Amino acid sequence: MSYVDGFVAAVPDAKKDAYVEHARHAWAVFKEFGALHSFECWGDDVPEGKLTDFHRAVKREDGETVVFSWIVWPDKATREAGWQKMMADERMTGMEMPFDGKRMIYGGFTPIFEA
Repeated sequence: MSYVDGFVAAVPDAKKDAYVEHARHAWAVFKEFGALHSFECWGDDVPEGKLTDFHRAVKREDGETVVFSWIVWPDKATREAGWQKMMADERMTGMEMPFDGKRMIYGGFTPIFEA
């Protein structure tokens, strides 16, 4: 069964184009190392909640937009091998992120329903 990496970040509105370019560059490497799909979604209907929400999860500041992203891998083993290669690949290690990576949340997920 497939495996999914999920990400949520706050990206400065002024850096949207840089973020898209960053995602395109990173996708080429993810794909080379076995990823099947990548989705980068710019928030346009992200409500604020009463207890928690995406905004608070990434400490979104004025002038930033919440971005929700995920990468689909064929399986967890491919994902783990791919990430190991990417962490050593100079195309990734030298890449500057157009957002505050300390406020990004991410994780790996095993699908339990897929349609």
